[in-house]
Amino acid sequence: MKYVFVVGGVMSGVGKGVASASIGAILQSRGFKVTALKIDPYVNVDAGTMNPTEHGEVFVLDDGTECDQDLGNYERFLGKNLSGANYMTTGSVYQSVINKERQLYYGGKCVEVVPHIPLEVIDRINNAAKISGAEIAIVEIGGTVGEYQNILFLEAVRMLKLSQPKDAVLVLISYLPFLSKDSELKTKPTQYAVRTLNSAGVQPDIIIARASVAVDQKRREKISFNCNIQKDDVISAPDVESIYDVPINFEKDNISGRILAKLGLRPRESDLQKFKKLSAKVRSAKKRVKIGIVGKYFGSGDFVLADSYISVIEAVKHASYSLGAKPVIEWLDAENFGNLGKYDGVIVPGGFGSRGVEGKIRAIRYCREKKIPFFGLCYGMQLAVAEISRDLLGLKDANTTEADQKTTYPVIDILPDQKARLAEKNMGGTMRLGAYPAMLQQGTVAAQAYNRREINERHRHRYEVNPEYVAGLEKAGVVFSGRSPDGRLMEIMELPRSVHPFFLGTQFHPELKSNPFSPHPLFVEFIKASLKRAK
Repeated sequence: MKYVFVVGGVMSGVGKGVASASIGAILQSRGFKVTALKIDPYVNVDAGTMNPTEHGEVFVLDDGTECDQDLGNYERFLGKNLSGANYMTTGSVYQSVINKERQLYYGGKCVEVVPHIPLEVIDRINNAAKISGAEIAIVEIGGTVGEYQNILFLEAVRMLKLSQPKDAVLVLISYLPFLSKDSELKTKPTQYAVRTLNSAGVQPDIIIARASVAVDQKRREKISFNCNIQKDDVISAPDVESIYDVPINFEKDNISGRILAKLGLRPRESDLQKFKKLSAKVRSAKKRVKIGIVGKYFGSGDFVLADSYISVIEAVKHASYSLGAKPVIEWLDAENFGNLGKYDGVIVPGGFGSRGVEGKIRAIRYCREKKIPFFGLCYGMQLAVAEISRDLLGLKDANTTEADQKTTYPVIDILPDQKARLAEKNMGGTMRLGAYPAMLQQGTVAAQAYNRREINERHRHRYEVNPEYVAGLEKAGVVFSGRSPDGRLMEIMELPRSVHPFFLGTQFHPELKSNPFSPHPLFVEFIKASLKRAK
């Protein structure tokens, strides 16, 4: 088994996830079987209870695992569906060790933080690789070097490199600030990051120099000399137009050759043609499509946190690129947005709670009445049902009971088997999670987009369209074009094209299954309609 560990230095958000996904894609393009794992330093057992404005998007896998958004990067770059085995947190690792101790798994030994926690981490990495049949496991360690939270994961790296020195490579992706006053990249923060790694007993084999511009020869020499690595092991990672350019950039510095040599693996012919074709398509796109996303998780102080909806944003890009267009995406606060008429299309994504609900409903009504292409995702679909119920059925206070438990017309209500769990405040992992099948109605927008009868999409919600109101909604013109196989649950709602150019909502999250080489069909249809409006 071979391992590539990826850690970050100097600051958070330096691009570890994209770097890990890119390394995996490059090695995969050379014919190696690869899998990718994320280790989160949080004590949370999974990402399900984390606030998106603090943690970013919660990504959901087919098996229902609620995990870090970087799993989305891995799936998009590798073109693979991963499982819960590819994700761990401090909380889940400790929980597992404690459960094993209670079951006498350790045979009466004194169970200690070291070595038993790092050994559990290594066992989990090996298990994920075994499940996927991988030859190389790419393992991203969350957080930043120097934080107390990830020291035990670095200890796992140290133990592995000690026991299998030719089987593990450590990659540090570190930020080089560019000070315009001095007009040069500064390497000192990276030097400190390496010293911090050294204090944990490990030394990076490769340093990815993340910066706004390409790293020059002089900076390579300084990093090499001060950080005790070869100049050729310093990989340049400048800003790029698209994250899908990153594998191409890495290979310009022969990162795969350096990694394979250190792992004792014979290089195989590389094939990054699909990334090169995508890069060319992005650069050559002439059309522009302006998309507004009306969300509640964008605010982070005085700044915008786009990571809250990263999969939605990437899915819009995938669909736009496939149609020869570049999206211009604007983030709109659900509680304070202006004129929606200037957008070619509007998305109302998922969310939880009552904040921003009325603003989203106003946005949906405007899109419906003004014939602006509208795409509602999960909560976005539910609020579209509430808006139509109010305006077309005359149910003036129709709402979801998530936002108003006393509503006279609960057109969206909780799943019955969830009520007992909510009463006990048992929130973690209790929703309809993961992939579920749905059947499509022929002759609808959804059926035309998918071009098949049965679909399988990922969910993350507790509330559903209330069956008591389905007949009335259908009389008002709503088409429930996707339903669960037993017909009980409404999965897709839409208005016919004769009424609206594109007005569609999904109970599931289609963005979670989109990738740059296979854009999600519903996003493609949405962007097509938006491009028509752009003309």
